[in-house]
Amino acid sequence: MRALGAVFGRRGGAAGRYREELRREKRDPAPSRLAYRVERLWLTPGFRKAVRVGLPSVLILAVTMGWLGDAGRRAAMQARLAELRESIENRPEFMVSLMAIDGASEPVANAIRGMLPVTLPAASFRIDLGALRAAIAQIDAVAGAELRIRKGGVLQVTVTERVPVVLWRRGDTLEMLDATGHRVATLLDRTARPDLPVIAGEGADAAVSQALAILQAARPIQARVRGLVRMGERRWDVVLDRDQRILLPETDPVTAIQRVIALDQAEDLLGRDLTVVDLRNEMRPTIRLAAPATGGTEGEMKVSGP
Repeated sequence: MRALGAVFGRRGGAAGRYREELRREKRDPAPSRLAYRVERLWLTPGFRKAVRVGLPSVLILAVTMGWLGDAGRRAAMQARLAELRESIENRPEFMVSLMAIDGASEPVANAIRGMLPVTLPAASFRIDLGALRAAIAQIDAVAGAELRIRKGGVLQVTVTERVPVVLWRRGDTLEMLDATGHRVATLLDRTARPDLPVIAGEGADAAVSQALAILQAARPIQARVRGLVRMGERRWDVVLDRDQRILLPETDPVTAIQRVIALDQAEDLLGRDLTVVDLRNEMRPTIRLAAPATGGTEGEMKVSGP
């Protein structure tokens, strides 16, 4: 009996396995509607990017905002960052302890030192080189400046100063101008710069280059030249000693002064008793004679020359 039961048991187990295999074969292999939609959605690039990047970012942001929502934590973090920044800035390799200025006169150098926004020694991060360079460029006597921090904590300032070439008389003041007509400084005493010629008149600073050309052409009579006067912002008068003047034309004044000098060298024109040599009209140059000692009136006469 036991043997028969074992046989039937084995047969029953085989039949169960057979029925299980039939059920598996009858199962529909197609995915469910929900699984199909999820699979199609996952194949969308935007959805995959949102899940892989956007969702973690949102979670991180939410956690961060929640942590920073506490005022005490924010204050502690700010204090820690300030402490870290200060410890880095105050390291010896980032400190500036000296300022070296080259190419500047003593007054300009003193003015530059007074513009430094911090007291040395100071961290290099606290010195805005661009702003300091712009401030130095505002000094009239400075044409340009270069700033850099050298090794050893030295702030190097290399200055190019404007070179005064003329004195511009404006009322009772004398302004030193460079070759471009830019103001350099105010001169308090004329005797401090006797080497510089004098120009005067409204708008004379805008025609410095022309004034220099006239003065260069007038070098043969330089000892007699007292200065140039700008007339009507259009032309120049050459003022000589003995109350003499040479009235130059608006156009080509250099050639006109050269003609006067040629006449003077040939006929001693400027050594005569005259007050004005008028060359404003190129076709009709004239001279004005001085009044006789007896009290007569001045006279004019036409002149000719080379």
